[in-house]
Amino acid sequence: MKEKFLALIAAVSPADHSLSGAAQAHLDDLTKPQGSLGRLEEIALRFVQATASLSPVINRKKICCFAGDHGVAREGVSAFPSEVTPQMVYTMLSGGAAINVFARHVGADLAVVDMGVNHDFPDHPVLVKRKVAKGTGNIAAGPAMSENEAIGAILAGAALAAEAHAEGYHLLGTGEMGIANTTPAAALYSVLLGVPVDGITGRGTGIDDERLQHKKEVIKRAVGVNSGLCTTPLGTLAALGGYEIAGIAGFILGAAACRVPVVVDGFISSAGAVVAMKLCPVVADYLFFSHLSNEQGHRAVMQALGVRPILDLDLRLGEGTGAALAMQMIEAAVKMYNEMATFSSASVSEKEGE
Repeated sequence: MKEKFLALIAAVSPADHSLSGAAQAHLDDLTKPQGSLGRLEEIALRFVQATASLSPVINRKKICCFAGDHGVAREGVSAFPSEVTPQMVYTMLSGGAAINVFARHVGADLAVVDMGVNHDFPDHPVLVKRKVAKGTGNIAAGPAMSENEAIGAILAGAALAAEAHAEGYHLLGTGEMGIANTTPAAALYSVLLGVPVDGITGRGTGIDDERLQHKKEVIKRAVGVNSGLCTTPLGTLAALGGYEIAGIAGFILGAAACRVPVVVDGFISSAGAVVAMKLCPVVADYLFFSHLSNEQGHRAVMQALGVRPILDLDLRLGEGTGAALAMQMIEAAVKMYNEMATFSSASVSEKEGE
């Protein structure tokens, strides 16, 4: 299994920056003042680089929402009990969750991936069963999982991305569902990015001040208890993460290996992205961070990564909702690149003096 994990990382190549000049020249030749479409032009350029094509396409889009339970929920860090995780998965399977609405709105297919929910689901067309275990260990008392379990979750996520690529998807998105998962996400950020726990720990599902302080103490205890295991990105993921976070990390690695761009959702999905980037820095070339979460600390995380998310809508739901909405902006950017007339081909006068 370790060999497959190392092979996955080795399979990721940097984006094709040799196309940058030609792509930028095309953008500058579009019938508009140069740079006047702002970040849409930047998005289009990055999409060309990631896909290694001067004629990029987005015909099919897919969001994978990874679900898992967390032993740390027993510490009372969430406003909701763990039973809500499978309940929300059932809501997604029935088509009634926010991510279902937004995925339909943007024309993206949705898969709900059971990575580690403490429940046995019946078969369903939208459900993908990749359960590693029924929830992680309590990180406040010990590691979340073994390194082999973390690798298994990563490889499962990578396989889903490879399958999506083989099925003809051109743009992928991440989402998650798991009660208490802002706690392991914050713990991962504190170790992998060196961001203080007090500055990145937020209210998650809406906890009060007293429980927020308790949550911070739980995260600090988790980091301390597992400090001896957090010597590598993989070890840190295994010690402090979640099965859904590991699945997202693998999904990103697998997509990058296939040169398929990935739209990263909010606070939890970004933790999976950070893990992937620590394991293989060049995956950053394939990532579009969808939105700035309203969850405290996400801004600090984005600043630490040097990233400016596409949207800022005060979202803090997860599920992939921000990723779905940002897909529209990316698709608009690619259509602009492909469909606008150019000064070279149209009877439009360019700026005087040029």
